[in-house]
Amino acid sequence: MSGSSAASGAAPCRFAHYFVICGIDTETGLEPDELAALYQWLEADRQGRDPDTAATGENFEQSPLKRTFKSKVLARYPENVEWNPFDQDAVNMLCMPKGLSFRTQVDQRDPQFHSFIITKEDGSRTYGFVHTFYEEVTSPQICSAMQTLYQMHNAEHASANPTSSSSSSSSSMDSLASSLDEVDSPTSSSSSSTCRAAGGYDSSRDTLYVSKALCLITPMPFMHACRRFLSQLHRAVTAATAPPLPLESYVHNILYEVPLPAPGRSLKFHGVYEPIVCQRPGLGELPLADFPLAEAFSLLGVENLVQVFTCTLLEMQILLYSQDYQRLMTVAEGITTLLFPFQWQHVYVPILPASLLHFLDAPVPYLMGLQSKEGTDRSKLELPQEANLCFVDIDNHYIELPEDFPHFPNKTEFIQELNEVLLSFGMSAKTGAPPQTRSSPSSTPSTPGRERKTAALLQLEDDGRNGNLAGEELAVLELLQGNATLERLQALTKRTGVTVARVDALRAGVKAQGTDGQGGRTPAEEEELRNAKLNVQLREVFASRFTTMFADYEAFVIQSAPDLESWLTNREQMHNFDKASFLSDQPEPYLPFLSHFIETQMFATFIDNKIMSQWEEKEPLLRVFDTRIDKARLYNVRAPSLRSSSYQRCSILKESAHTIEQRLNKIDHTAIHPHLLDMKIGQGKYEQGFFPKLQADVLNTGPTNNKWSHRTMTTQRRKDRHRQQTEHLNLDNDLKEYMQEARGLGKNLRQPKLSDLSPAVIAQTNWKFVEGLLKECRMKTKRMLVEKMGREAVELGHGEANITGLEENTLIASLCDLLERIWSHGLQVKQGKSALWSHLVHYQAREEKLEQQQAESPVPHVPERRKSDCSIALPAPRVSLIQDMRHIKNMSEIKTDVGRARAWIRLSLEKKVLSQHLKQLLSRQALTKKLYKRYAFLRCEEEKEQFLFHLLSLNAVDYFCFTSVFTTIMIPYRVVIIPIKKLSNAMTTSNPWVCVSGELGDSGIMQIPKNVLEMTFDSAFRSHTHISAVFKCQNLGKLTTVQLGHDNAGLLAKWLVDCVMVRNEITGHTYKFPCGRWLGKGVDDGSLERVLIGELVLPSGEEDSGRGCRTPPLQRSPSQVRRISITSLSGRGPKPTSAQIQEAIGEAVNVIIKHFHKPEKERGNLTVLLCGENSLVAALEQFFHHGFKSARLFQKTVFVWDFVEKAVAYMESADQMGDLRETAEPLGMTCQSLCRYVNAINSTPRNIGKDGKFQLLVCLGARDRLLPQWLPLLVECPVILRMYEDTALLRDRATVNSLIAVLETLHDFSITLEASLVKGIDL
Repeated sequence: MSGSSAASGAAPCRFAHYFVICGIDTETGLEPDELAALYQWLEADRQGRDPDTAATGENFEQSPLKRTFKSKVLARYPENVEWNPFDQDAVNMLCMPKGLSFRTQVDQRDPQFHSFIITKEDGSRTYGFVHTFYEEVTSPQICSAMQTLYQMHNAEHASANPTSSSSSSSSSMDSLASSLDEVDSPTSSSSSSTCRAAGGYDSSRDTLYVSKALCLITPMPFMHACRRFLSQLHRAVTAATAPPLPLESYVHNILYEVPLPAPGRSLKFHGVYEPIVCQRPGLGELPLADFPLAEAFSLLGVENLVQVFTCTLLEMQILLYSQDYQRLMTVAEGITTLLFPFQWQHVYVPILPASLLHFLDAPVPYLMGLQSKEGTDRSKLELPQEANLCFVDIDNHYIELPEDFPHFPNKTEFIQELNEVLLSFGMSAKTGAPPQTRSSPSSTPSTPGRERKTAALLQLEDDGRNGNLAGEELAVLELLQGNATLERLQALTKRTGVTVARVDALRAGVKAQGTDGQGGRTPAEEEELRNAKLNVQLREVFASRFTTMFADYEAFVIQSAPDLESWLTNREQMHNFDKASFLSDQPEPYLPFLSHFIETQMFATFIDNKIMSQWEEKEPLLRVFDTRIDKARLYNVRAPSLRSSSYQRCSILKESAHTIEQRLNKIDHTAIHPHLLDMKIGQGKYEQGFFPKLQADVLNTGPTNNKWSHRTMTTQRRKDRHRQQTEHLNLDNDLKEYMQEARGLGKNLRQPKLSDLSPAVIAQTNWKFVEGLLKECRMKTKRMLVEKMGREAVELGHGEANITGLEENTLIASLCDLLERIWSHGLQVKQGKSALWSHLVHYQAREEKLEQQQAESPVPHVPERRKSDCSIALPAPRVSLIQDMRHIKNMSEIKTDVGRARAWIRLSLEKKVLSQHLKQLLSRQALTKKLYKRYAFLRCEEEKEQFLFHLLSLNAVDYFCFTSVFTTIMIPYRVVIIPIKKLSNAMTTSNPWVCVSGELGDSGIMQIPKNVLEMTFDSAFRSHTHISAVFKCQNLGKLTTVQLGHDNAGLLAKWLVDCVMVRNEITGHTYKFPCGRWLGKGVDDGSLERVLIGELVLPSGEEDSGRGCRTPPLQRSPSQVRRISITSLSGRGPKPTSAQIQEAIGEAVNVIIKHFHKPEKERGNLTVLLCGENSLVAALEQFFHHGFKSARLFQKTVFVWDFVEKAVAYMESADQMGDLRETAEPLGMTCQSLCRYVNAINSTPRNIGKDGKFQLLVCLGARDRLLPQWLPLLVECPVILRMYEDTALLRDRATVNSLIAVLETLHDFSITLEASLVKGIDL
């Protein structure tokens, strides 16, 4: 077949690749739709019935006119195109997604138009445009088959219960199937036997009609042109007179003689009656998008559309829902074209055929369209996964959004700008068109000549000033023109000399307007031009948002590989984009959105394309985007560091619309007119109302001498050259395959295979999903670990160390989303919107039932192993999945199941029991089998084990993702005060109190009642006494300090406390606050209250439960050993040397400086650095104690504070005597400030001891930058000679000067002190 090669030679430049006709095959007759049978097989399998005994295809419940019958591809021209092989099953399924539909003469039979898209494995797309009309059935076999089906149906109904309903809804997913199988008409199928109008059929009196589809398959989405061509073709069939040429001429013309317009050019070709114009954007413009965005905006409303667009950017699951296939396509294509310069990387099926409904539980991001039936509402539609679903009910202008997703940056100003563009085209800026009345089971009726228009456009049409006829008049004219009988009557009246004035006037009006229009355009062309201009302006507004948001993205791309091959090989391990630096460079309000967006697959692919552009030709979208950024830079030079969140409007709206108008005013290319072909005369005789059988031999081959085929030859040559290069590289096949795979890394299944839908293929698809989920889990947990381990990770060579709270939150949110998707894969029974929470609730119900049964049977005693004192006082809380659920249920702040599931995941992650809990949940296999289908991820044993293992790795790091997010909840805290038991009075008669402080606030002072003294016995039967109490207060965050005190009442008022333990009863975090000192008058430093610094305690047995390594411990608080060594009577133990003391001070100051150099969100607790162990206070205490004459024989201990008090007393007396008058002014001021501070501390109502007062003086001095000024005063004071040895550091001028220099380095930072430290001090 030599002609075919010629035809295929020019194919890449052809406007259309195939012309297809689908409909009923009269030879095979009425066949029930096998896909419907397969769907029933799947349903039976899911419900646990034997699938083979399920009814195969025939559904006697439904009226025969409403059943699905198999459609076939009746003809396609040409047979095949080399680079776009014909996929028969997919085309048939998408041309007639519901199969054949039958009508009688009483039903509405308006033609319909819809488009579809086929996405190939490599992500390339082919578009289909379909014109469906009804044709009379002439085959007697089919009429009698329909009659027989009706008789069977009526007999079935008579015997069955007449009131039975066809819907079999249960708590499972079945209702999804039933809502889609329900009859089109609002009347129930059960009444159809009695009611003639409900679609009965009697061959003796009724005419039977069946649907037929004409379809063009094209490489580019020229929607308007294809729509007009097909409607003219159909008009030629229904018109009273035969068309000027045989139909073959027009089909041959569009297949072989109409080229694709070149980039930046316009093209005119001819339909049956009128010319058709289309244009293609230039290389620097936004890519072609011909679907009317105005319609998408008026269907959803501006705000809703922006919300759905945001969900798409964040790669959520988006389900569009409408009765009209074309609306599904318009919204889906509209949203995806607005993504420029990014591209949707996941499953994309704008029209989901009924046989593919099982695909809705795909556990991946998707954008799918589902046809709704008349009379079914959203509540009947039970979807497998809703936690991350954006549900868009197009017909009712209503959307359901996923919970807590971030808003698009500058959303309000953005919507405002879009509204202004719409208003400038006369579209109402009201967000959302008026609800439309449903006139038929399918979409709004449309006559061939007149396409359906949105309400706003109809108003424009009625407006005479726009040069349009009023809608009514146009309708009259169309009725007259489109109606064959009326046309014949009109011709007859003309011949008899009677004029039909009204019609002529109307005609003249339309003609006049046609010529008055710019450049002699018809109203339809005007309409198209308006749509094209509006489309491009709306798209420019979206594109300019990304141009401003990502203007500096190139600066953060990490180009690390020397060549393409090594980059592809190490693709998975590579850091391609410096996310942390990019985010730190963005305005604060953008961060919630951007931190999520840069984690998406579409952003990753965009960056990959950027990196690959150094070795390969730039991807077209990227090329246009980069050009725009360069242009913006020329006009607007701004430093990348000065990112402002002020809104920048799009500046090129006018010129983009002008470009389009220019192209349409000057047509660049006119295709060859349709002409007579060399074919047998008399075949395909014209018969009104019937589409003829076309002659295949003339349509299967194209002309050989084509003047634009040389365009193809150059592309062919380029392809050959590229092939030679790759062959020259001589890559072996494995490597080729590997590189192909590496390129597609992370690109998931784009579209379900529409052709072969055997159960084996479905199983294969699900297997791909299971593998994908496991891989995603591995990547996510690895990323969370690397980001969280920070400095340790950097030392191991894992890149940057700074994870912000924001990034951590984003990663945890995406983990929650992944778990929801895993739990909804293969789901069969669900309550509420969250699949995970639903499973937990089922589990809880079972466990509580079992608990009741066990409560009746005795439990054997298990001997306990010996524990430390602390763990005896505060036994570890029981790890209980159900207890955690109860905590979450008690949180009144969370209102939804999805929110509860997320909170439960965060809590489990913080407690390091996520993997353990989920393992326990899945251990009840009977429950899992009841809730999940055979192919579900959770029923794949090996993958499930690996998944739990990946989650277990998260126990290596500490998360506070529950405590830090739910900041307003009430949390019970247990406080245990443990006295030192070696000394006799481990008990006290006084009334103790505590005040616990954390990063989010403090609990206030809480009196501990006397009666909470607890006695516990350890395994050696020694008794331990401690005080324990539980109190509830608002979440305090990470705990930092505890103030502990008592009122000094009773005989045993002195009290030696070992430590205080505080536990958060929900998260189980336990903090230890060491004390090791007395509280009481006349003992130690006479303190009745102390501020203790806490540290997080590792849960006991963490080492042996496989939770091993963790991030480095926090600072400890001053331990009992150090305190006693400084202030003890005899000063037992080795004292630090002067060098060690100086080093300790330097280290303490250094740690504080590092603290301030970290980003604010990551700083942690400053109090620990000021007052904890190895802190500034501790180091200065050691400095002041060096050479201090503290121990006097038979006298009480002297403290450093005594020295400070004496020095201040000396200064005050000297001041009164006037000795200090001569000193320089500033020194006098410093003296006064020191005296004021010391007196304020002494006169505080708090009962703090002398060491506590010294600590307070150091903290206040550091805060107010006075420490370096006070030191010389203390050194100069004569009191020092009495109280310090000659060798003391304080008496060495050089050392003191270096100390002053070190302390002065803290002046650059503003130190704020925790409220618990400075309570009661008024300075």
